[in-house]
Amino acid sequence: MREYPENEVLVGQDDPVEANDGEADTAEVDDGPQPPVRLGGRTRRKRGRRLVDGSKPKAKGFTPEQRLMVLDTWQRSGLPAKDFAPLVGVAKHTLYSWKQKFERHGPGGLMDQPRGGPRGSRLPELTRRTILMLKESHPEYGCQRISDMLARGPALPASANAVGRVLKEAGYELEEVETHPHPDRVRRFERARPNQMWQTDLFSFVLKRQNRRVYLVAFMDDHSRYVVSHGLMASQKTALVLETLRSGLASYGPPEEILTDNGSQYITWRGKSSFTKELEKRGIKQIVARPRHPQTLGKLERFWGSLWRECVETSVFLDLEDARKRVGLYIDHYNFHRPHQGIGGLVPADRFFGAAPEVLATLKSQVAKNALELARNGIPKKPFYVTGQAGGKAFSVHAEGERVILTRPEGEREEVALVAPDEEPDAELPAPVSSAGAELWEPDEAGTEQPKPPGVSPLDDGLDRLSEMMGDDADGVRAEPTGGER
Repeated sequence: MREYPENEVLVGQDDPVEANDGEADTAEVDDGPQPPVRLGGRTRRKRGRRLVDGSKPKAKGFTPEQRLMVLDTWQRSGLPAKDFAPLVGVAKHTLYSWKQKFERHGPGGLMDQPRGGPRGSRLPELTRRTILMLKESHPEYGCQRISDMLARGPALPASANAVGRVLKEAGYELEEVETHPHPDRVRRFERARPNQMWQTDLFSFVLKRQNRRVYLVAFMDDHSRYVVSHGLMASQKTALVLETLRSGLASYGPPEEILTDNGSQYITWRGKSSFTKELEKRGIKQIVARPRHPQTLGKLERFWGSLWRECVETSVFLDLEDARKRVGLYIDHYNFHRPHQGIGGLVPADRFFGAAPEVLATLKSQVAKNALELARNGIPKKPFYVTGQAGGKAFSVHAEGERVILTRPEGEREEVALVAPDEEPDAELPAPVSSAGAELWEPDEAGTEQPKPPGVSPLDDGLDRLSEMMGDDADGVRAEPTGGER
């Protein structure tokens, strides 16, 4: 590292270079590439840097007494400021400033004043005390919260930074506390009016008597939780969803949007599904929920839970047709009689038909009063119980399901066969009011539909019987294709 002698000075490009030891020769300095010559305007002068002896005392300013003496001498001399200022080593503007301060404050104006503005908070005393009172009453409040409270309450203006300065002066210190990520909050949504958006989903359960799985699809209005249509089938094909959709559209008109999940009945990974094409044809917008996020269809998921706990879990359905009727009766109960906490204790029909009370009254008159009991237990059987005495001994006869039990005085039980009178026609379940989709074909015992294969017509059986009746003359009625025709 190069060491500089005490009398050596580093100069800028524009400063003259002095020769050492009194020599007359001028040192040649290589300044490197020169900047381009400017044709006009002021050239920007580079500021030079130099090393100086730090041990030498720096020049001190004027004391108040010296300032007063300079002003007095200036007034006595009668010289203008621009001529007198170089004589005392100050700028003319400094003379004007001292003169102005002397005229305004007297000799005290020439005293040394601390530089910069006043330190600490500049808020009024009332605002500072209010800030401290709020902080003492509510230690959890931050600076921005206190600033907002002051603006809304006593109308005292104070920014968050100003509040922070007041608290710092009062001894409060900033504490850094490690934070933890908060769990994702539950986001709720609800459309503003009926028929603005429907939700749809599938639910499956097993018929206990037949050990057969069935599938239930439902369309629910998002605003009112009203189930506009449903369908209970033995398969979960797209045809089931389309038939149920058309049933709801025929009853209540098309909605603006339909919210679905990512089931194969609703979307396909290539092209467009039949369900999507049906919605586009009717001008309905399809909204698809995020995969593996059932909370998006939370209203329908909650309905499935209510249906399972209040009806399906404890019910024993005779067959698929009995299940359709009883599930339809439960949906009637859900729509017209069951209060819903999510809509302020109203029933879904109150919200859905809010603008058409006469329609609501007509539908309510058609809903069975005991729809829930019929959905759970079916049609109740007439009770059978006989008691009396024979030969001085008490006995009783009662029915247990399809069996008739005789109870003797000793407590012995014995099943007896009674000749039933002429049977009356069994009572039938009332038809549910809610819209239900119809099956396009009847499934077989395994629960899978059996559509006709290609090239087979329902008229083939009739043609075969006609051919047998007519004998050989019927050969031309149904001609079998030959190999050349294929």
